[in-house]
Amino acid sequence: MALIVPGPVVLDCPDAQALAAFYAAALDWKVAGDDDWVVATGPAGQQLAFQRVDGYAPPHWPGQEHPQQLHLDFDVARDAIDEAERRVLDLGAELVQTDDAERTFRVYLDPAGHPFCLCLR
Repeated sequence: MALIVPGPVVLDCPDAQALAAFYAAALDWKVAGDDDWVVATGPAGQQLAFQRVDGYAPPHWPGQEHPQQLHLDFDVARDAIDEAERRVLDLGAELVQTDDAERTFRVYLDPAGHPFCLCLR
């Protein structure tokens, strides 16, 4: 067994419950936690965690005044990209860069301002 194994990716945010609910609904995952720390868990055990931070300042994508530091990529089947986009927009995401003929991904901001991409697989 490996000495060190990766845990969940942790996103800082102003409301851990709300942001966990956004991703759990988008991914059909389960959530558990309290007001300060919430974990969304997928069917194969994959996890995203959300940590409440007082005075949270979201990144400003694509500017660097408040750099993104990280972003999440989610693979989506080519024939399901429009459905996936409707789902995340209905849940509160904001489309900030659309697909074009030369791009294989679309960029969004989650409700706390973190950038994430839906990528064609």
